[in-house]
Amino acid sequence: MIDVAVADGREEFRPLPELSPEERRQIVTLPASIGRLTAVRSLVLYGSNLVRIPPEIGGMTNLEEFSPYTSHRLHWFPYELTRCARLADSTVSTRAIYGNYKYRPPFPRLLPPGDTVLDVENLDPARWGTTAARTCSVCDGSIPATGPHQAWLSRIVATDVLPLLVNACSQACLDALPAGAKGHLPTPHRGGAIEQPPPR
Repeated sequence: MIDVAVADGREEFRPLPELSPEERRQIVTLPASIGRLTAVRSLVLYGSNLVRIPPEIGGMTNLEEFSPYTSHRLHWFPYELTRCARLADSTVSTRAIYGNYKYRPPFPRLLPPGDTVLDVENLDPARWGTTAARTCSVCDGSIPATGPHQAWLSRIVATDVLPLLVNACSQACLDALPAGAKGHLPTPHRGGAIEQPPPR
């Protein structure tokens, strides 16, 4: 499906209507090849069963509209979404996302990288939130063999404040991140029992 969209240069990518209900239920993430959709201006994922978006979405350099509305299993997004410099309009079910200002649901606890050498091309998504961490979300450098330095950061992306998962190559890259959105935790954090601002 992505190969066809790349070949015909379409500006809107709306994959779900082409699938059966059963096929839609089985799709919990998008392929890394989504980054090849450089002509796409509008990405519509309305009502999906997705639980994560791959960091390669940052390669969609012409993306202007992002609509995963009513995708209630999407609780966070990759930091690489901030690389879509033209992204101006988003429609997200914000009550479902971590740290939203109405309910402040907790962020899952992120663990620091250990001493064990990992296959960063085949990570456990339940542990790392992604199946692969090839490059740093911040500097685009290589992720070390022991795994990424991870953090949460809530930032304005298009028209919504989104909880973003950062996979960094070092603590220095985490320290270089910008401040969080107003009314949210101001610095990158590892989630868990961290105290959030009160709901509004």
